[in-house]
Amino acid sequence: CSAGVKKPVLTLFTKKPCPLCDEAKEVLEPYKGRFILQEVDITLPENSAWYEKYKYDIPVFHLNGEFLMKHRVDIQKFEDRLRKVELQSD
Repeated sequence: CSAGVKKPVLTLFTKKPCPLCDEAKEVLEPYKGRFILQEVDITLPENSAWYEKYKYDIPVFHLNGEFLMKHRVDIQKFEDRLRKVELQSD
């Protein structure tokens, strides 16, 4: 594992409070060394476009800017996509 390899960025579109988001973060806890978690609060004015898109769907996850999943964490899908991204960056 070289230090120059950038970890994939997992973006979580969320708002406060969001019990499902908290639950999702717990499910992803074992993987957290393999990605950078970036949280986007869709209720902030600068994120209004995301709010319009995802207000009924959070939590929503993007991996490296691409839509991955919403509502619940699909561990199988997450692992597959994460592995694919990791292999591409080697």
